[in-house]
Amino acid sequence: MPVRSAGLLIYRLFETGPEVLLVHPGGPFWAKKDQGAWSIPKGLIEAGEDELSAAIREAREELGVEIGGAFAPLGEYRQPGGKTVVVWSLEAELDVETVRSSEFQLEWPPRSGRFQNFPEVDRAKWFPTAEAEIKLVKGQVAMVADLARQLDRGR
Repeated sequence: MPVRSAGLLIYRLFETGPEVLLVHPGGPFWAKKDQGAWSIPKGLIEAGEDELSAAIREAREELGVEIGGAFAPLGEYRQPGGKTVVVWSLEAELDVETVRSSEFQLEWPPRSGRFQNFPEVDRAKWFPTAEAEIKLVKGQVAMVADLARQLDRGR
């Protein structure tokens, strides 16, 4: 069965247009990567878990805050690696300075026998949609265009 993840494309509206909340993955592999490295808060759907519940849980784990509001289905996006991400949009205001992610453990440096903890997300930031398209990993860029269409239909 194909691997499925769920995530939230969180946005806020300004007179100049929407901004989207993106997260930068933690850990040594991503430390020096920026363009094409950011993501929406997302993660794997656990066995028996509802997709929207998984998206909300993953956002809570990666941002360290409770997320609630009017979730709107945005779409399903096949990633270059074959995984599918099902996404909801949500208008919300979050203070990125308060983001506190859960952690994962990794042997670092490789083959050293030393294990270190790293945050799943080392930072979050609001981006105007044009900049977000540059910052996002390749498989998630279409989400921003779909959000723009969704917001246009809602007017």
